[in-house]
Amino acid sequence: MAVAKKSKTARGRKQDRARVAGGQDYEVQYEAKKTGKSAPAVKKAVKKVGNARKRVEKRLGR
Repeated sequence: MAVAKKSKTARGRKQDRARVAGGQDYEVQYEAKKTGKSAPAVKKAVKKVGNARKRVEKRLGR
């Protein structure tokens, strides 16, 4: 019996891009490079204002 291949959808991707996962090093590095700040500064901003990307970037002065 053949298993049907599950198609990938865009569901949830927009919400995912609107967040910064402070525990994911690659996301922290991306945001640090994008804003010109250090990784610890990004983590501190995430702790202070939450993981909403707009608020984190505002906190970092971008």
